[in-house]
Amino acid sequence: MSQQTVLFDIPGPRAKKINFGLSVVGILLVAAIIAWIVLRLNDADQLTAAKWEPFTYADIQRELIKGMVATLKAAAVGTVFALLMGAVLAVGRLSDHGPIRWLATTIIELFRALPLLLLIFFAFELGDGSISPFMAVVIGLSLHNGAVLAEVFRAGINSLPRGQAEAAYSIGFRKNQTMRLILIPQAVRAMAPSIVAQIVVLLKDSSLGFIIAYPELLRSVQQIGSQYFNLLPAFIVGATIYISINLAVAGIAKVIEIRTRHSKTGIGPAPIGATVPVTVGKG
Repeated sequence: MSQQTVLFDIPGPRAKKINFGLSVVGILLVAAIIAWIVLRLNDADQLTAAKWEPFTYADIQRELIKGMVATLKAAAVGTVFALLMGAVLAVGRLSDHGPIRWLATTIIELFRALPLLLLIFFAFELGDGSISPFMAVVIGLSLHNGAVLAEVFRAGINSLPRGQAEAAYSIGFRKNQTMRLILIPQAVRAMAPSIVAQIVVLLKDSSLGFIIAYPELLRSVQQIGSQYFNLLPAFIVGATIYISINLAVAGIAKVIEIRTRHSKTGIGPAPIGATVPVTVGKG
């Protein structure tokens, strides 16, 4: 037996020069865009201290925090229901029973095709006052994103090797046990980036509750801007909060993904640039 060392591809001198040039161009382009935005804000008198001073007031900060909490609340509840709905519909679409498969497919295609705003309006109006704005937002988020996540789960399950299911069947697992205990957990890990991306979309879509007077972050920002005649600074502050929340969600999801992967394999990440020994048999 002999060992061969397989190295990662390292960019050559020409590739390094090209990468460096592209990086410089990208940085200059971003700097130019930021400078243009700052100049436009300055020309519109949006950088004056008077426009930004309201955000130092305690009551304004409390209003922003209240809107942020309302946004996170709707997004968290909507995420839970969307994940559950997505898993159930994915299993239904992969069912061996035709009626179940047809029903799941119809539900998925229906709620994927309908605009989220229409679903929120429909839920709010259907209740005729008995459904709160919060529940209407949650229902809309759950139905639309649940249908999208169903396709994500289905793609993840179909991407798994056929031997995973065959091995489960060989030891006496029924199909629902195989799906619940073997395939879905692996599909979630395989499709984690897509799931996280959809959760981030769901969180941002919660801002549509503004239309039915749900007191989420966007509505708080709009009210502050209208009250102090500083809509642009208010929306910049709101955008900053949204970006911070989404980065935090993505970071938490990444940590969970890494820990889950390592807990299953017991193998830590290899150092960057490390060599990977490969054993090759002779003959």
